[in-house]
Amino acid sequence: MRDKNGADIYRTKSFYYPLEKNKNGGYKVQSGEMIRVCMTSDFFLEEADEWREEAWKIIRQRSDVKFFLLTKRPQRVLEHLPKDWNDGYDNVFFNVSAENQRRADERIPILLDLPFKHKGVMCAPFIGQVSLEKYLSTGQLEQVICDGENYAGARECHYEWVKTLSEECRKYDVTFVFCGTGNYFVKDGRKYHIEGSALQSTQALKSGLTYIGREIKFKLVDALGMPIFPEELYKPHFKLKCDSCGMKAVCNGCSDCGKC
Repeated sequence: MRDKNGADIYRTKSFYYPLEKNKNGGYKVQSGEMIRVCMTSDFFLEEADEWREEAWKIIRQRSDVKFFLLTKRPQRVLEHLPKDWNDGYDNVFFNVSAENQRRADERIPILLDLPFKHKGVMCAPFIGQVSLEKYLSTGQLEQVICDGENYAGARECHYEWVKTLSEECRKYDVTFVFCGTGNYFVKDGRKYHIEGSALQSTQALKSGLTYIGREIKFKLVDALGMPIFPEELYKPHFKLKCDSCGMKAVCNGCSDCGKC
């Protein structure tokens, strides 16, 4: 994270955010929203073991909200699932990062063997060519996200790598989202220096490589275990600026923070 020491492991102030309520007594996070957990860290870090059971409790309590989990440590997952996990919570979307083929072949086979109802792959930072066809063919993967590398010392992302992933996902009707080129993007042998995440995101969208595949169906329920009807679920809204963002396809929508 910018302005933070990556070696520092701590529970953030927003840990209980999913349980926070507004002045009317309702949850701030609405039914149907998606919360992305530990995107700048790792949900299965050893240093976070002391907090994880409490995190699972929050996820279990908010069975009406989708939780996107990402890890580089799938080998630690099975021994750190809650006792009532069984074949998985339906509101958890579990993803592994696969920045190159070596990491993909190391982590995705473990992912496929784990008891999760929703599984995906995040190729970020995308720093080496990756083929996911043999994993996509299992029918277990529901989404692939791809993003180049940012900040000082960023490595190149190549158009052909992204195109290959996009084509493989289209073949199996799996959603593929190219959300950013990274600082250095190579196309047709030419290296482009693209500054700023906003421009990187716009250029990724303009590539036309994003593909929306089959719907990911979450069975969200209320506190009593009753199904929530589609019309009762949160519907993301966007502003005009969002139309040029590569993340729009998988975004939770505008939070009306006023920063745009």
